[in-house]
Amino acid sequence: MTGPSVLGQCSWPDVDGQVITLLVPLGSVEQHGPHLPLDTDTRIAAAVADVVCSHSDADAGLMRAPDLNYGASGEHEGFAGTISIGHEALRGLLVEYGRSACRWATRVVFVNGHGGNTRTLVDAVGLLRYEGRDVAWFPCAFDGADAHAGFTETSVLLHVSPSVVDTSRAMAGNREPVGALLGAMRSGGVAAVSPNGVLGDPEGATADEGVRLMSEVSERLRAALSSWRVDAQGRLV
Repeated sequence: MTGPSVLGQCSWPDVDGQVITLLVPLGSVEQHGPHLPLDTDTRIAAAVADVVCSHSDADAGLMRAPDLNYGASGEHEGFAGTISIGHEALRGLLVEYGRSACRWATRVVFVNGHGGNTRTLVDAVGLLRYEGRDVAWFPCAFDGADAHAGFTETSVLLHVSPSVVDTSRAMAGNREPVGALLGAMRSGGVAAVSPNGVLGDPEGATADEGVRLMSEVSERLRAALSSWRVDAQGRLV
């Protein structure tokens, strides 16, 4: 493949007739506690896609698409700044995106940074694959992570976007296991269980830990792209 590896910087001849696997960062606009930005999930998904594309061989055919910034974040709507487009709108967006991109891209992978998008991805990617399109999704999931805006996400942001982390406002939230909070969260969202929006504790977060976490997820995506095994949920594993 020749030409830029970032879709938005290409002209149509750069991609015409090429064998391309398009990586599409998918995130959200939602609260991430008082110390992290609303686009945290998008930043993480974009960083993973950037790392994988920048370290791939030129003949791998990987291309990074512009970010999809909005997701299904209804559980965070008790906090100002959150914008959720909901399951149905997100499903329609992903289905039409996949249908259109697959007219010229060989494969499409939604690189997902927000856990609340998972149900929608399973549904949308399942339909696209049923229609014969080679589409999958990949979760930016970190082993041993706390749930939301705690040690894990703060460490990753300190690595990929340190200037947007306000460590002076970082504080612990509800540290109970998420499973124990689901009942209250279903009826009242995250605000019902954590007044500051944090599920976990950012104390001790470091950029070095963020480097380690990002390296693990990026390597997992690189390996998954190489083997290209898609499970029954449409997830690249």
